[in-house]
This record gives sequence, C-alpha cells and structure tokens, in this order.
Amino acid sequence: MLDISAEAGVRLVNRDRMWHYTEGVQNWDPIWPGHGIRILPGPSSMWFDALGRRLPDPCLPGYDTLGTLKYLRTTEDIAGYDHSWFILTQKIIEKEFALSGSEQNPDITAKDRVGFLKERVLGKGAPGPVDAFLRNGADFVTAPDLEQLVEKMNTLTDKPLLDAATVRRQIEARDLQIANPYSKDAQVQGIRNARRYIGDKLGRVATPHRILDAAAGPLIGVKLHVLTRKTLGGIQTDLDSRALGADGNPIGGLYAAGEVAGFGGGGVHGYNALEGTFLGGCLFSGRAAGRAAAQQTG
Repeated sequence: MLDISAEAGVRLVNRDRMWHYTEGVQNWDPIWPGHGIRILPGPSSMWFDALGRRLPDPCLPGYDTLGTLKYLRTTEDIAGYDHSWFILTQKIIEKEFALSGSEQNPDITAKDRVGFLKERVLGKGAPGPVDAFLRNGADFVTAPDLEQLVEKMNTLTDKPLLDAATVRRQIEARDLQIANPYSKDAQVQGIRNARRYIGDKLGRVATPHRILDAAAGPLIGVKLHVLTRKTLGGIQTDLDSRALGADGNPIGGLYAAGEVAGFGGGGVHGYNALEGTFLGGCLFSGRAAGRAAAQQTG
C-alpha cells in the first residue's frame, strides 16, 4: 500500500524505522514463507545470548524489548548472531507461554473466562497452541537434564557455541536466589512482584522454583530470533491528516489516518512508542482527517 501511495505522488517518511520483537520463533505451520510467531513470555524463563551468557537487567523476559534488541544487536561479540535462547522448565511453559496472534490464544481473545480457567489455571500441560510448538517447532528442544539440553541446543546452530558447564554455573547461581527472601536478583524480584496480582498469580506466572529442579522438568530450550513485524513509517501528513506530496504540498482529497500516517516512527509518539499507545494516534489522526474532509465537502 505504501508503494502504491508513493507511485501516486505522496511523500513517505521513516520507512527504515521498523517494529521488531526479540522473542520470535519459526512457525511450525506457516501461512507465508518466513512466517514467525512472537512468544509473549512470563517473567521466569532465563534468557541467554548466543554464546550462553545470561542477559543483564533490564533485558529480561517481558521487560524492555527495545533495550534487549539494542543489547543483542550492538554488543560486539554477539551482534553477528541472529539468535538468543530461553531456558525454562515444563512448569514454566505451562503457565507462562503465550503466542502472538488471536488464533494462538482463543480463550483470551474471545474473553472466554471459563476457557481461560480450564486452559491456564486448572489445566494440565501447556495450552494447546503452545504445546503444538513445543512438539513441532524447529526452535524447541527438551531434555531431562541440562547437559543433554545444551547438546541439543547446539545442534540448532551452525557450530556448537554453548558450554554446558558455563550455562550450569549461571543457572545454579540464579536457583540459589529462589530460596532467599531478600534476593537482589532482579528477575527473581520481578517474578515475586508479578505474583502479587491475583490474575497473574493464577493464570500467568509460575510458582517460583529452581530451573534445575527435576520435579519441574523436563528442561526446555527455545532458540529466539529477532522478528520484524512492520515498518513504523508511512505517509507524511499535515495537521489535518492531508497527505503531502513530494513537493511538501497537500494532495487534494487524499488523507492518511491511523498507522499508515507513520506516527510511530518518530512523529506523534516519538521513536520509542509503545504498541498500546498507537490507538490514541489512530483516533487522533482519524478525527483530524474526518473533520478536514467534512469541511472540504461542506
């Protein structure tokens, strides 16, 4: 659509500013080539870079996506790798994993309270769509112990980059903090804070436990990719949402409203816009366009 608009003479802005996610996985049942799905993680999975080092605060699951993206793409010795890793347990995936897309979360998107209760609070095993990825996804591996898990994780890369002993030391250090009520580990604090809300405690955040607790297993490794969702650029407009041409003047009768106006790439919302705030920009630009069009035709 943007290309068609450009051919019609409009000026496009900020097309290089993209919306990325850091928790992308390959879709085992794709609709189009290269189709990825984003994991919507809870707070308990441990996040490692391509070389097996735990990501620093605030690069934690569900925290600062832009900060994590910057860390993964600019840290010198890992910037050349297009993946990172979650390590978690069966207990965590059952409670904390959701997938982007309404078809992946029918109970939530349909506001099915009974379905949510059966699937995520009282149900045994991971939700159906998540379990399908666990069983069929190219980026998921499981094992009864860490050494076997790391061995399987290394088969998903061109060469083995992970050292089981190094990964074990970091997990054991984190696991020690679970029993410490005064833990200074930022992730452990985040898990406990999340469970202060009854909805998350019941249906979204696993009971704190050691990653290496055999009773919580098997262990799961997930290879994560940077997932590009869309461009934040669009059609440049004036304050009446009139589309501007290459010469900077409005094109008669042509308006741009919503995300196509490119307000998320450095316009109304600045560079670090949050997805939930885009609704306001859509309403604002739609109202401006409607009023201007009404005045023109009135």
